Amino acid sequence: MPASPSEIAAESLVALDTRRQIALFVARDPAFDVEAARPVIAALRELRTARGETPVGRKIGFTNRGIWDEYRVYAPIWGHMYDTTVHDVSPGETVAVSHLPEPRIEPEIVLGLRRDLRLGMDLAEIADAVDWVAHGFEIVQSIYPGWAFTAADCIADGGLHGALFVGPRRQLGDAERATLAKDLSALRVTLLRDGAAVDSGSGTNVLDGPLQALSHLVAVLADDPFNPPLAAGEMVTTGTMTRAFPVRPGETWATAIEDYPLPGLSVTLR
Repeated sequence: MPASPSEIAAESLVALDTRRQIALFVARDPAFDVEAARPVIAALRELRTARGETPVGRKIGFTNRGIWDEYRVYAPIWGHMYDTTVHDVSPGETVAVSHLPEPRIEPEIVLGLRRDLRLGMDLAEIADAVDWVAHGFEIVQSIYPGWAFTAADCIADGGLHGALFVGPRRQLGDAERATLAKDLSALRVTLLRDGAAVDSGSGTNVLDGPLQALSHLVAVLADDPFNPPLAAGEMVTTGTMTRAFPVRPGETWATAIEDYPLPGLSVTLR
């Protein structure tokens, strides 16, 4: 008999907590697909809130079409983030990653919401609902060996979310919101490891822009009977603008941002 969403969520969370990798769920049940994985998101949320964690927002994954072939995942996914996994940081801080299985780093744009989002809002209305913008590093992880999985397996692993380190927040005024979609799409980022550039990207890499990625998630959630829509007070990290890179303790990762008034970020890993 196929495992229930609650059973899948429990096994996934134990694997993440213990840094133990497991076999793909789809390998055990070929009928396990993206639709079947949706209630697993809700089951994971229930397990984590039951032990005292508070959901604070969502991560969107695989918004960067340039990495779809690398991972053989050809559509965005999402997962919840929690007060235990999201951390505000200042440039130069040391952050923990070694508790995660096969961690990788992703430079992303993070959006804080001041209003609920609903289906049918255009980009201007979505921009008006954004309270602040920040640049952050998401540390993603894989409970499946070698980063080999299907989209459904990614969803069952909480959207691969491990941690999010959020840099200084830029509070937005009405004038900035009016051009936010265009401005964030134009943003450029260079990713550096120990001072050497390893990749570069732009806001357009994430479904044509971070606000467009946010709009995509609004539409996905409108068709999801198991999970709530985006609400005021949540934050959303919108996907990696470069490739994702394996990380090790002792490394220092940094970014330089151009064409948008956000500072780059640097963190040393432990």
